[in-house]
Amino acid sequence: MNTYSIGVDLGGTNLRVAAVTRAGERLDSISLPTRLSSGPQVVLDDMAGAICELIDRHANRELLGIGVGSPGPLELPRGVLHHPPNLPGFDGLNLRTELERRLDRAVQVDSDANLAAYGEALLGAGRTFASQSLFMYTLGTGVGSGIILDGRIWRGKQGAAGESGHGPILPEGPKCGCGAHGCLEMYASATAVVRRARELGIETPKHGAVTALAIAELAKAGDERALKVFDEVGYTLGLSLAHLVNALDLPLYVIGGGAAAAWGLFAPRMFATVREMSYVYRMSMPTDPNVFQLGKTHIAPAQLGSDAGILGAALLPLSEPAPVAQ
Repeated sequence: MNTYSIGVDLGGTNLRVAAVTRAGERLDSISLPTRLSSGPQVVLDDMAGAICELIDRHANRELLGIGVGSPGPLELPRGVLHHPPNLPGFDGLNLRTELERRLDRAVQVDSDANLAAYGEALLGAGRTFASQSLFMYTLGTGVGSGIILDGRIWRGKQGAAGESGHGPILPEGPKCGCGAHGCLEMYASATAVVRRARELGIETPKHGAVTALAIAELAKAGDERALKVFDEVGYTLGLSLAHLVNALDLPLYVIGGGAAAAWGLFAPRMFATVREMSYVYRMSMPTDPNVFQLGKTHIAPAQLGSDAGILGAALLPLSEPAPVAQ
């Protein structure tokens, strides 16, 4: 039982590294700013240094593995980054190989959205709803997603499975960074909430910064335009989930990420839209969406918050064999 693993959450702003037991208990952690302006090699050095520090701190324990979650696009299982919008200068970087060279240890790399879904499946909503299979949306700067099937990450042939945030929902909508029009990311991300609020002429009290959180506070206070923004979030999420429920027929769909803190604002329209648009959901929806019912299709908020990704990263090398590069 005197064992642990290390999970790394590489973000565009912060770099977090944690030592975690097999049961998901956090033993120790280190948080650093991600020094993007200094270049990828400096960020990699910071990451390797934090990992080594945790290894030294817990020398009396056996290290079972190291898992790293990174923003994408990420070619898996090789661990190569391709034009990641939140990591400028990292295009073409083999994250796994670079870390293994610095640490002289095996490292497993996966997308941050996959690992958030993995953490929720093992320790969060998946445990609450007794399901080892789920789909998860992470609503943040963009919209990420991950698929867990029978306790394993489903990556797809190219390692890109679950890119539903870039599924066109309203084809006549605004152009997305992926090149398509009307993707879910253009409606349900924190960035989209801010853009839509500005289009509607919403200003925050005392002319403070227009953020998704500030818009949510206005909506909670009854501002009609702010409520409209989150009603649109719920509508587009509902359309996307209707497609997913019909296609995947999974027992659990989880909504996480920072923007999911506004659950109470968008969930009513989301549930109404899924009921209207998915006959599979109408066949299997629970009497009460907040109460677990065996054999029903549940849509629920994530439970681990910002820890989902780092816990998923730490548990990855314990529960999943390292994928073999093709």
